[in-house]
Amino acid sequence: MVLKLYGLPTSPCTTRVLACLHEKGLDYEFVPINLLGGEQKKPAFLEKNVSLITLTFFVSNFDLIFSFILQPFGKVPVLEDGDLTLFGTAITGYIAEKFKDTGFDLIRYGDYKEAALVRVWLEVEAQQYNPAIQPIVYQCVVMPRLGKPSDQKIIDESVEKLGKVLDVYEGRLEKSKYLAGDHFTLADLHHLSYTFNVMKTPYASLFTSRPYVKASWEDISSRPAFVKVCENIK
Repeated sequence: MVLKLYGLPTSPCTTRVLACLHEKGLDYEFVPINLLGGEQKKPAFLEKNVSLITLTFFVSNFDLIFSFILQPFGKVPVLEDGDLTLFGTAITGYIAEKFKDTGFDLIRYGDYKEAALVRVWLEVEAQQYNPAIQPIVYQCVVMPRLGKPSDQKIIDESVEKLGKVLDVYEGRLEKSKYLAGDHFTLADLHHLSYTFNVMKTPYASLFTSRPYVKASWEDISSRPAFVKVCENIK
């Protein structure tokens, strides 16, 4: 049975899953969800027992992109694999585990040390990197597209936080080509989406001013899987 992914190709969270699917070379059915058109209220979507609670907008260039929180606790995109429904960051982990022998090895299956480091840096991304970078994307990309002023105080605070996080990354990447070792993994992939958005803002220098971080970004963002995904991000 073909995997079915619900979301928007320009949403950062959806982009992450799409990059993972392309890295694994998997066939999938993509189901775009048009929230503005009320598609989430139609029976075909409601029958999946998923109800909308909160809507958060993200804007990237000329396209409106967004993620929204789904009941009970998940986020779109939503992945269906037969009778299994997944949401949030569990999606990429599931894909990498289930299809570990297909496409690129994203979890370093068989190398317990590297596999453990993949989990470590996924935790860093979730707990340190994302909380610092997301407000920058929201204030610099989302708010202007919504015709609202950005909050420079939030930007400045987040830039400072992200700079400190990237100092740690710089030290790590000076010693290791990729976050978990000598191979590209899910840990690197998870950093692609939000970094892609920040690189289009005046704060791209956070990355370009750090030589090892810069080299890492140029490497991972040029991977064919992510380049393919970016074709849909205007």
